[in-house]
Amino acid sequence: MVFSFKRLAAPFYIGEDSPLHATWDSSCRKDTKNGKDKWWAACFDSLQNQDAPYRIVQKGGRSATFYLKDCISGMKENVSEKSVDVVVTSPPYNIGIGYGSYNDALPREKYLAWMEEVGVVIKQALSDDGSFFLNVGNKPKDQWIAWDVASVMKKHFILQNVIHWIKSIAISKADVGNYPNIAGDIAVGHFKPIVSDRFLNDCQEYIFHFTKTGDAHLDKLAVGVPYQDKTNIGRWKAAKADRRDRGNTWFIPYETIQSKSERPHPATFPVKLPEMCIKLHGDAKMVVDPFTGIGSTAVAAVGLGIPFVGFEIDKEYLDTAIARL
Repeated sequence: MVFSFKRLAAPFYIGEDSPLHATWDSSCRKDTKNGKDKWWAACFDSLQNQDAPYRIVQKGGRSATFYLKDCISGMKENVSEKSVDVVVTSPPYNIGIGYGSYNDALPREKYLAWMEEVGVVIKQALSDDGSFFLNVGNKPKDQWIAWDVASVMKKHFILQNVIHWIKSIAISKADVGNYPNIAGDIAVGHFKPIVSDRFLNDCQEYIFHFTKTGDAHLDKLAVGVPYQDKTNIGRWKAAKADRRDRGNTWFIPYETIQSKSERPHPATFPVKLPEMCIKLHGDAKMVVDPFTGIGSTAVAAVGLGIPFVGFEIDKEYLDTAIARL
């Protein structure tokens, strides 16, 4: 069943596979008994509400705007063209995770086509010198997922950097040599153990840094690290202070939690990850996360004093994101 709403600025169609079909079911169907005019009015009002933010949170003079809607329609309808400086997001990986409102086990072709649609609307919203940071991982039996997603983005973006998010690492004292800050063997971070004699524990994920031209200038020292060898300072022109380029391996462990209730989302990243992405881009005036989840990117943006816009289809996740602010 398909409905055409001519009273909108442009014809609007709702099919049974549309995210808005449930809205029609709940808000419009029950009004038919009140007459045709009231029925159309109810449907029109319901559709108008799709453009209204679910919640706007003001903090420190900056706003975080949350939409309870699909990110493709949301980015098209609620984000102006070339208005976004930084997008940091982590979409579903299509590995069968039990989300509350999404099927994470689509046929690969359908999943990649959807990812490309997301990429297209992000490109439209992104400023010409903006940065799109896409966090994607794999599963042991399918190590191509992240690169397949990156491949569909190739039609629309330049892959300017590939960052490795290191969740856990083991370092042997014998391998690092005479570093005074490492007194012995260390193993730090968190990972989900893989019980298998074929696959290694997966201790990293990718952060693909896409830009429109491959020429986005970054503030690398904003996420830099001190020199181990202080004699490097002043040895060449670029080394003016005790800070160097961190490189593309970022150790960002999860915070330790005692129960699942402390992290009510099955696949979220730590706040430090989007915070570092935003800092690396530098001078951001608007940050967007099309897959807001429980709001790690929102927390990072607001913490840095930057306006944020996010989209999410799961009300419980969105309520948690808002509560975190």
